Amino acid sequence: MSFRLSPVLKLNGGIAIAAMLALSPCLAQPREKPSIPQAPSKLPRVDSARTKNLDFLFSALKAAPDEDSARAVEARIWAIWMKTPSDTAALLMARAQVALEAKKLEIAQKLLDAIIKIRPDYVEAWNKRATLFYLENDYTHSLDDIQEVLRREPRHFGALAGLGIILQETGDDKHALAAFRRALEINPHLDKVPDLVKTLTEKVEGRDI
Repeated sequence: MSFRLSPVLKLNGGIAIAAMLALSPCLAQPREKPSIPQAPSKLPRVDSARTKNLDFLFSALKAAPDEDSARAVEARIWAIWMKTPSDTAALLMARAQVALEAKKLEIAQKLLDAIIKIRPDYVEAWNKRATLFYLENDYTHSLDDIQEVLRREPRHFGALAGLGIILQETGDDKHALAAFRRALEINPHLDKVPDLVKTLTEKVEGRDI
């Protein structure tokens, strides 16, 4: 396997992740892939006080006393991320989600491309397309879109977890560990990520880098 590192992606908190990879075709082999955190299928209603609500919810997520409470707060964060003032973008996103669930990736990509063209500020459109590219083993474009997500919302724990998974799959365990740790700082209740951190900590910090 060969890959080229180009400009690093700066994450909130001073972590520098070498995230732009030009990957060899050998990575595009079909296999079962780790899942990236996504919005739940049913989301609560949220109002439009986006920034203020998110600040409060992220604080509540860290302080959640149990998993049920954490899941409820997490769902509200996803609901805010999914919300858009554009009826057209909302309709296209609903159709893109249906296409993704049906594994009609080409249709989903066309819909997400259209959303991003009309609403480049819609963070979740970038995140959904990053996930789509990941499912297609197109890590270069997935990382491009993750970078766009994190520029707009540095606390996007789903994108950070996705970044960690891709970096781990491409052999960059050190930076994968940094991405996973940052995701857990924001959302300590992410499924499977604590186990990934434990495994990578032993692998990375148990030897010279």
